[in-house]
Amino acid sequence: MATSTNVLSSFINPTAIATTPKSFLTPPSSFTPFTSSNSSLTKSLKMNVVPKKSFTCKSQVSENVNTKNAQELFVYELSERDRGSPAYLRLSNKSVNTLGDLVPFSNKLYTGDLQKCIGITTGICILIQYNEERKGDRYEAIYRLHFGNYGHLAVQGPYLTYEDIIH
Repeated sequence: MATSTNVLSSFINPTAIATTPKSFLTPPSSFTPFTSSNSSLTKSLKMNVVPKKSFTCKSQVSENVNTKNAQELFVYELSERDRGSPAYLRLSNKSVNTLGDLVPFSNKLYTGDLQKCIGITTGICILIQYNEERKGDRYEAIYRLHFGNYGHLAVQGPYLTYEDIIH
């Protein structure tokens, strides 16, 4: 460890390191440039300023969007239980479902007419709530639909054991 500290001290100027803790949630008002006693390293590192841009993603089609060219994709995800999936990982070591339990899975994707397997899904569900009234669990699901050379779709959302959800 002493060797690595020695090596770092030859590249980093100790006065450039802030010692007061700051929240990582609030951005600094200005960035100070990186300084080094090694001039060739300092010349190769430059601060790039990127303008702030916003990004908006809407989950519903708005009224003024031209949907004439929209395409629909119909697929079925089937768990044939031939892939050792799903696996239930009980992190609490209890015999009942507990908040935080994980369910990694992998299923097959079929065309809308169920005639051809066109890919797989891979993902994980995290148990986040037990609904006493409906006697079921609510999971947060994070998964991808892989279509081979055609790409993939990333999906995140609820998975409920007490009612059907159609995405």
